[in-house]
Amino acid sequence: MNPTPVVFVHGLWLHSTSWQPWVELFREAGYAPIAPEWPGIPDTVAEARPVPERYGDHGVADVTDHFAEIIRGLPAKPVVVGHSFGGLIVQQLLGRGLARAAVAIDPAPAKGVLALPLSALRVASVAVRNPANRRRAVALTPAQFRYGFGNALTERESAELYEKWTIPTPGRPLFEAALANLVGTATRVDTSDPGRGPLLLTAGGRDRTVPPAIVEGTARLYRKSPATTEVIRFPDRGHSLTIDHGWREVAQASLDWLHRHGL
Repeated sequence: MNPTPVVFVHGLWLHSTSWQPWVELFREAGYAPIAPEWPGIPDTVAEARPVPERYGDHGVADVTDHFAEIIRGLPAKPVVVGHSFGGLIVQQLLGRGLARAAVAIDPAPAKGVLALPLSALRVASVAVRNPANRRRAVALTPAQFRYGFGNALTERESAELYEKWTIPTPGRPLFEAALANLVGTATRVDTSDPGRGPLLLTAGGRDRTVPPAIVEGTARLYRKSPATTEVIRFPDRGHSLTIDHGWREVAQASLDWLHRHGL
C-alpha cells in the first residue's frame, strides 16, 4: 500500500524549508510528505531574500491554484497541512475536494470571519498601510517578527528564528483578507460541503497574528456542516508554533488527530 501524501503549505514571511522538521517527522510516521514553495519563490531562504520583486504580486487565489496543480500531479489525494495563510489555503483545497483532510494551524481569516483583534490589525498594517504593497513583497523587521510571531518566546529564540526562516512576503493576501467582508472572494472557503474530509483547526492562546477569536470565528463558519470540524487549543503558544522549540507538540497533535480519523 502506497503511503498517503501530505502537502505542507506555509504562510506569510516564512520559507517552505521551515517545514523540514515536520516533513521528517511525517515521513517517519509513514506518510509521503512534501513542502512546495509558493509560486515564484526560490528554493532557499538565502536565494529568496534578495529577489522579492520576482514573487511579490501573488494573491491567495494564485497560491491556492498553484498548490491545486501540484496536488493533481500526486499519485493519491493528500492530507494538507497549512499555517497562517497556508491554513486558509488548505481549507480552500479541502473545499475543492482536492484533499482527504486538512490541518489548519492558526489559519488566517476566511471571508465571513468578523473578529478583528487589534494585534492582528497591527501585524497586517506592516503591508496594508501602504497601497503600493498590494503589488510587491514586504519584509518584517526583527522587532515586527518578535511582535507577530515570537512574543511567546525568549528574545534570543525569536531573533534566531527570524534569521533562519524569514523572507519578504507578498502583500496582496493581507489586502484581500482586510477587504474580504466588503468586496472580493479571494479568501472565501466552501464551508457547506457535507462530503468533505475532516478539518482540524488549531488556536495558539498567545497568537497575536491570528488570535484565538479568529480561529473560533472560522470554526463557526462550519457549524452548519455535518462534516467533521474540530479545534485544538494551545494556550501558551504564539504564531511561531510551527517553527519554535515546541513545534513537535503541535506536529504530534496533528498526527494523533489524523490517526484518530483513520488517516
